[in-house]
Amino acid sequence: MHLRHATLHQLRIFLAVARHSSFARAAEELHLSPPTLSLQVKQLAETVGQPLFEQLGKKIFLTAAGRALADACQDIESRMERLSQDLAALRGVEKGSLKIAILTTVKYTVPKLLGGFCAAHPGIEVAMFVGNRETLLQRLANNQDDLYIMGQPPQQLDVVSEDFAENPLVLVAPPTHPLVGQPSVAPQRLANESFILREPGSGTRLSVERFFAEHGITLKNRLEVGSNEAIKQTVAGGLGLAVLSATTVVAELALKELVLLEAQGFPLIRHWYVVYPKGKKLSAAATAFKAWLFEHRPSSTAPTS
Repeated sequence: MHLRHATLHQLRIFLAVARHSSFARAAEELHLSPPTLSLQVKQLAETVGQPLFEQLGKKIFLTAAGRALADACQDIESRMERLSQDLAALRGVEKGSLKIAILTTVKYTVPKLLGGFCAAHPGIEVAMFVGNRETLLQRLANNQDDLYIMGQPPQQLDVVSEDFAENPLVLVAPPTHPLVGQPSVAPQRLANESFILREPGSGTRLSVERFFAEHGITLKNRLEVGSNEAIKQTVAGGLGLAVLSATTVVAELALKELVLLEAQGFPLIRHWYVVYPKGKKLSAAATAFKAWLFEHRPSSTAPTS
């Protein structure tokens, strides 16, 4: 075995396959053809001298040698990332790169902040990933980005989290709903209402279910929808009520496609957090953007009906 003959390119390809448990998805991520990717993995296995994957049915799994190599690749990738950050820091904050991953709900606020940051620091290369909570947690566990913006920091991961802005959750209904215009609607009056909810595990859904559970109410779940846009259209169509981040419904409220209900306990005040793995050494660019978030944090004012 002569691992000194293995290349960083091969290790990067192997780690992508190990992360996805799929040659096809790894090839798509790395913009390589499947035959090219497979050849690189095969050559790496020959260098190691042992099989790295085994196939059971249609699924592939790491062998013992593959798991050991994957751990080493993670260490190498982390060290190369730190080297990149150190070199960028030597060049100062006006150079370098920034990778952030944000929750889908945050796309209504953070991109605007990012735009201002990029205008102030045009020399920094920025990449932004937008996804749901489950995807962000996977990326966080794999240390794929510099910073993560989400509404509820994970308890199962060792992270640093700092809240930089309020995220009010409001209760919305179609304009024709009988509770529209009713003052101070008690939570118990909502017990028989149908709700349109985000997917299980969503931070918004967890907060909503916790609020109603505290009032002894189990929500009637009419539909589970994986995007805020779809939820808004479903509510506007009269299929139920929903609790959404106030930042996501500004246009619909202005157009009177949706209406706020004056329910007791609403808006629910949550927060946006900037999150990163504990012990991670932030680059100069990431440190600067984190400071920018706090300096230019959005107003915490919730909309009123």
